[in-house]
Amino acid sequence: MASELKNLSKYDPDSVASAENMKFGIVVSEWNHDVTGALLQGALDTLKKHGAKEENIIVRWVPGSFELIAGGKAMAEKTFADAIICLGCVIQGDTPHFDYVCQGTTQGIAQLNLNYDIPFIFGLLTTNNLEQAMDRCGGRLGNKGTECAVTAIKMIALSNDLDEVFDDEKENIFRK
Repeated sequence: MASELKNLSKYDPDSVASAENMKFGIVVSEWNHDVTGALLQGALDTLKKHGAKEENIIVRWVPGSFELIAGGKAMAEKTFADAIICLGCVIQGDTPHFDYVCQGTTQGIAQLNLNYDIPFIFGLLTTNNLEQAMDRCGGRLGNKGTECAVTAIKMIALSNDLDEVFDDEKENIFRK
């Protein structure tokens, strides 16, 4: 669904598990700092709202959105994060650079999800102009950072739930 039709900050808080025992990595692009800083604040506020402890949230900045890939990989390898949220913003310019950065970053974050046993949450705004970006980082369409934090919590909860289900099933299968 296009975010033009949905407020990114509206969700059912009761559908989100407690984040009290979860660990989060957040990698944020310095480029378009006004936008990415607001995305980060939305993510932090939401994680804390759901019980995440400040000491279980690691935030690191990278120069641009393309570097979210290397930053996310480094965070996965050097921390014990249960999920990594990647926040960036690319605004359409006059050259095809926009297309390359958006495609490369999208593919890179998708590949991280395949290469690691933790979720990497895609929080890259790809907009035609600054107004659209501002609408999505706390403006009239909510905050994509909030949506990413909720997604991270839900993906960790899914993984934890599947671990429990399959641990129980493994015992039953191997006893037969």
